[in-house]
Amino acid sequence: MLQNIRDNAQGTIAKVIIALLVVSLSIWGLDSIVGGSGEPEVAKVNGESITEREFLRVTQLERQRRLMEMDTPDPALLDDDAIRQDVLQALIRERVLIQDASAQGLSLSDADIDGLITSMPQFRVNGTFNRDAFVATVRNMGMGIGEFREALKQQFLVNQIRAGVIESAAVNPGTVEDLIRIQNQSRSFRLLTLPASDVEEGITVTDSEIEAFYADNPDAFKVPESVDVAYIVLSLDTIARGMEVSAEALQELYQRKSQESPAAEERRAAHILVESGANADDLVADIAARLDAGEDFAELARAFSADPGSAGAGGDLGFAGRGIYDPAFESAVFDMNEGEIRGPVESSFGLHFIQLTAIRAGDVPSFEEMEAELREELARDAAGRRFAELRTELADLAYAAPDLAEPAERLGLEVRQQAGVTRDGGQQPFDHAGLLRQLYSQDVLRDRYNTELIDVSNREAVVARVVEHYPATQRALAEVREDIQRELYARKIRAELTARADAIIVSLKDGKALEELDVPAERWQTVENATRSSSDAPFAALRRAFELPRPAEGSASYGVVESARQAMVIVLDAVNEGEVARDAEELRALSQFLAMQSGQREYLAYEQQLRDTADVRRR
Repeated sequence: MLQNIRDNAQGTIAKVIIALLVVSLSIWGLDSIVGGSGEPEVAKVNGESITEREFLRVTQLERQRRLMEMDTPDPALLDDDAIRQDVLQALIRERVLIQDASAQGLSLSDADIDGLITSMPQFRVNGTFNRDAFVATVRNMGMGIGEFREALKQQFLVNQIRAGVIESAAVNPGTVEDLIRIQNQSRSFRLLTLPASDVEEGITVTDSEIEAFYADNPDAFKVPESVDVAYIVLSLDTIARGMEVSAEALQELYQRKSQESPAAEERRAAHILVESGANADDLVADIAARLDAGEDFAELARAFSADPGSAGAGGDLGFAGRGIYDPAFESAVFDMNEGEIRGPVESSFGLHFIQLTAIRAGDVPSFEEMEAELREELARDAAGRRFAELRTELADLAYAAPDLAEPAERLGLEVRQQAGVTRDGGQQPFDHAGLLRQLYSQDVLRDRYNTELIDVSNREAVVARVVEHYPATQRALAEVREDIQRELYARKIRAELTARADAIIVSLKDGKALEELDVPAERWQTVENATRSSSDAPFAALRRAFELPRPAEGSASYGVVESARQAMVIVLDAVNEGEVARDAEELRALSQFLAMQSGQREYLAYEQQLRDTADVRRR
């Protein structure tokens, strides 16, 4: 059983479900699984309460999640009303799905839950399950161990239904073949490129046109409002680089990590599992007697062990460190001497006879190998405390000081300068929306107070002040005359090219031959049987050729591709159907992809149907 769970929990489906669980717990919270009673509630789903306590907790988790997704976290940018609505809808949806799983009679044993937990990568250190990491992570989520286990169980069951619906979807083979035919389609067309040099002669831009464009587009020639800024940066990284770390502290941390490392020692054990039941006591007594009589442990495991994953291997569980097994089982294994047999030992799985077959020391890195990492960790921890102290001090000093000189001198920081910061932002740290709002507030912009201390990241805090303010201005016509002239000239070129391309298409539709047009016939390029990835024509022309409608028999379809310096005329002559090999890999791959898409749509519809038919009452 133990080995079976350890093996099966590594499967692809289990990993997908675990990943979905972790995401859903971070978004929807864990209390959506286990609700309290007798508390204020925000909604009832089929008579089951969603409490105000869990709603508020999950809302806070969602706010934190959205802040973490921001490049520059700023709580002022969050829409709290939208967050509350999203959280409530998520809690209702989750509750409906859990109720559906329960109604279908799905279940998961405690042993299965143990296997899932020990396989979750969030709880593994150096590839091995770590109980301390597990407990710390769950506590940081604000949950108890029991609540987390129940949440994991319910989410796993919900995802069993999801996987069943998605995997049952099918797709019409004819649809797949049609899509492949379209993808493998080829087209034959003619292509004429009209360069700007064909129409440039005689094109001019007059002063009146320039002046009219300038008058009609005033916003295009504004110099935006800006400020020159002085600022101080308090950096966690800078503080960490200056922290002194003692040799004693390094040695103490090394010793602690060496002892806690899952690689410190691993033990290889074999076991015989007897599951609880009416005949368990008799079977335990029989096995104990046989072992006392000297019978081979491995043969007894093959004959009697209820763990199908290890029985065939003589009960062998392989090497494992601490934190992998049930606590009672682990306690026994790590208290035994090599070669010792002990039992029966009771665990949540049943009764075990255990044989310790080998002990090996882990490959714990030397102090020299870990010294740089240890030093960085200690410096970072100390810097974090110092950063918090200095942050509070800087906030107080900057609030009371008439400028930044005194706070900078008191804390040994540098006053930096940045010019030309607009309301749209500038270089870091002035790409932070909260800092920009402070800079352009009346107190800072007009009255020249310092800004509040702004956390532009979780490692840097900034306080700034406006040194100089420059209102928005209009650039003079003389400054932008040449820019306007180039823009109008380019527009006229493009318009002329488009008009000429359109005229050529009209002539072709009227039945004129290529020789009768006012362009040399040799400039036409013929492209035969081009695929979508063909290199026989420019990409823009190829894309346009595949956008054109299929031409009628004996006719053609026409299109134009425009750019700043040329226009291309496309004459589509033929569409050639693509071939489909029924045993081709692309046929199988596309069938699987379309079936997965169809299954996801069906599951969303199933989920929505559950939601629509649920009795949901909001408070």
